[in-house]
Amino acid sequence: MNVTGAEHTCYTVSDLESARIFYCDLLGFEIAHARPRITNRYFRDIIGIPDAVVRDLYLRIPGSNHHLELFVYEHPCGEAMDNRPQNPGSSHIAYIVDDLRALYKRLKTQELVELEFISEPVYLDEGPNKGGWALYMRDPNGIILELFEKAPQA
Repeated sequence: MNVTGAEHTCYTVSDLESARIFYCDLLGFEIAHARPRITNRYFRDIIGIPDAVVRDLYLRIPGSNHHLELFVYEHPCGEAMDNRPQNPGSSHIAYIVDDLRALYKRLKTQELVELEFISEPVYLDEGPNKGGWALYMRDPNGIILELFEKAPQA
């Protein structure tokens, strides 16, 4: 009776189209399914909002068993939260990339969506990921992501 895996990570966004552009067009995720209007009783029971109306994108990371689910609440509308990294309740997910510096350059110069970089690529010169690269950034909806390039295998 223990946790045996992870099925997906879900974030609530304010703009599903900018999220689709970022995750699919720029990072290469695939759309597994999209629901234009979720109003099922079971869904409302799970989230604890009896009159919720939600749209979603359910994305697949190619070559991975993990999925990213993105919700937009049409009713009730939510409020943006202060998700700076140091605040309790803040979260991020780390995506593994094959060439962080090249991806960073491409993301910095694209003009499809607005992105915020918390850092440039940082070389990891100590610790368990020594030899790798990482950065923190915000997606078009302000969600914090870590992009992580593993150290080369010896």
